[in-house]
Amino acid sequence: MKTFLALMALFLGAFALSGCSTPETRIAKQPELFNRLTPEQQQMIREGRIGMGFDQDMVKLALGDPDRVRERIDSSGRSEIWMYITYETMDGALLYRGWYHRGWGSPYYPYYLTVDGRRERTRDEVVFRDGRVVSVEQER
Repeated sequence: MKTFLALMALFLGAFALSGCSTPETRIAKQPELFNRLTPEQQQMIREGRIGMGFDQDMVKLALGDPDRVRERIDSSGRSEIWMYITYETMDGALLYRGWYHRGWGSPYYPYYLTVDGRRERTRDEVVFRDGRVVSVEQER
């Protein structure tokens, strides 16, 4: 019985982690893109950081797909803004962070929206002009 429970726990843990998106899992899916970058850019992406001039594919390697995309038009032109959102309880406990929960098809998705008193916080905001990063706000 203990062996069965251990195997079940291992299986459930592996299943839960298989949906998680990290820089390393994204790099593994696109090694050709990652290998064409400079060593400094590669290190930043491994650390989940981005820099000025990164293109959208490089940002996706570091941070994943954005939770929201907005467009801004002002006197300097047109910009695209990618936002990465975190949902927390009122006392700061993490409920959701990142794109990796999307598409599970569960009737309970998104589970974090059912939590009373949850708060939404933008943890990263990336501004692109002509497909390149011109501004970054990242939590550290």
